[in-house]
Amino acid sequence: MRRIANRHVVVFGGTGFIGRWVVKVLLGQGASVTAAVRSPSAGAQLIAWLDAHSVRQERLALLDVDLSMDGINLVPAAVKELGQNADTDVINVAGAYAFGMSTAEARAANVDTSRRIVEFAARLPSIRRLVHVSGYRVGGQDPSSVPWSEEKRRREYSRLGAYEASKMESDAVVQAMALDLGIALTVVNPASVIGDSVTGESPQVLGLATTVRDLWDGRLAAIPGDRSTFLPVVTVDYLAGFIALVPTVEETRGQSYWVLDDGTPPLGELLTLVGEHLGVRVPRLRIPVGLVRSLPSWLTRADPETLSFLSSDRYPAGPAIELARGRGLHLPDVRVALKRWADHIVTNK
Repeated sequence: MRRIANRHVVVFGGTGFIGRWVVKVLLGQGASVTAAVRSPSAGAQLIAWLDAHSVRQERLALLDVDLSMDGINLVPAAVKELGQNADTDVINVAGAYAFGMSTAEARAANVDTSRRIVEFAARLPSIRRLVHVSGYRVGGQDPSSVPWSEEKRRREYSRLGAYEASKMESDAVVQAMALDLGIALTVVNPASVIGDSVTGESPQVLGLATTVRDLWDGRLAAIPGDRSTFLPVVTVDYLAGFIALVPTVEETRGQSYWVLDDGTPPLGELLTLVGEHLGVRVPRLRIPVGLVRSLPSWLTRADPETLSFLSSDRYPAGPAIELARGRGLHLPDVRVALKRWADHIVTNK
């Protein structure tokens, strides 16, 4: 990827799994980065991680922000000064990825946080682009549905669970606010994010990572879904590169992109690939998702909120792949990446 001078990027969620890789990519491209952090200790962890990855930090600034409270729309003078001398982008990868949250917890973490970040972006002196990271199962919501009625909110949160429903509502809210405030927006909808394509590095403990651990530990009695069940993945380094790229391309204004590797093997084949690589037994039994839903979670070891992700649906990945490829960003070999990720998971339990 080419270096981009005279660029300033404010990253919310920069201390998280995806966010720190975004910060790494941006700094490597020569951008000035302001990473919004929730506490000095979180900032110190980001610095330590960047040090461990040999990333130069002379163009990095940390901004203490409490995303749980209104008021981040007050843009600090240091951020304003940078924004007067460079194109300013805002990247939102903040939020909570957790199952078992209450509706109130999920909305506070994912809907209210996103709303506050849009308000912040609207008050920057010269914002070029807001990039909102949503999700492959929740992207493409209708902004005209905002605000959601209480009936719709109860229905969706009951049907999907608090995490997925809050991400869906957030997607709609961000689009609606960007339209109202006249902010150029690009939405990125990533698939299940796995580790770095080279090292497999990932701190994940939820979702597909849990299934891989259960497979390694011999606790996976059956594979959920059927032969068409598709759980697409994308490596964190490729995703970070794509997120950093989109604000620099004018044609991405107002667009949504599904970022995933369409060559991801179906779930059963994926787990077989990983299991054979790790040298562990892969269960032959498959359980339809409908049956998994009807069984107690203590028996299936499946969180009810994860079951909606077990689908045969396919997603419009082509535009993102074409955009990235045309600018020198290529998908890594997904099977190799899955093996490296699995190695990292089982050796860093």
